[in-house]
Amino acid sequence: MKKNLEDHASRFDEKASEYDESKSDEYRACANLVIEHAAPDHEDIVLDLATGTGAIALALAPDAARVVGRDISDGMMAEAEQKADEEGLENLEFEYGTFREPEYEGEVDIVTSNFALHHLSDDEKREAIDVIAGLEPQKFVLGDVMFFGEPDPDAPFYSPEVDDPATVGVLADAFTDAGFSLTAVERVHDQVGVLVAERTPTETEAEIPAGDAAETTGAAGADGAAGSDETDE
Repeated sequence: MKKNLEDHASRFDEKASEYDESKSDEYRACANLVIEHAAPDHEDIVLDLATGTGAIALALAPDAARVVGRDISDGMMAEAEQKADEEGLENLEFEYGTFREPEYEGEVDIVTSNFALHHLSDDEKREAIDVIAGLEPQKFVLGDVMFFGEPDPDAPFYSPEVDDPATVGVLADAFTDAGFSLTAVERVHDQVGVLVAERTPTETEAEIPAGDAAETTGAAGADGAAGSDETDE
């Protein structure tokens, strides 16, 4: 990360009220693709990281059970909360959190993020993806500045003094190493795209049919062998 969190938060606080109007066509195309690929149903919990003014979170809320937004900028989240109130959406929450410390420990089915992970270095991106994998979502939809060709282009789409985009290959490796499989790659621009990563089933999950898994769980519960997790909660 080329600037610390406080500097990033302050920068976005200052531009919060005008943020939506300033966005490029590529940004909007990415946001639309993130929304399209996230596609939550009424039982899904969505975690939207670097939620900003809530463009993704608010679009997904009507179809999801719950949307949890995390950001480092109070100003951006204030804009998101105001929009949610205006639209009468009550299944959202916006609180402080980062990619590597999302401050969320509940269940999550889908993780989304648009135009933010590029603020982290490649090592920090990998760490963030590992943290997100630990939340065990079924899907992570990432829209961002990323290199489909060679890095360091002559005409950068980003701000080199504050941004640190990765190549698609670096991101793909990070997802794979964290236990995801890439199921879609959307190229919006040579330096902008959307990646859809879905959790790769473990060997045990792949071998046990859903019905058998349910029966196995029920049998364990009857014997008392699987009761410790519920007791601890």
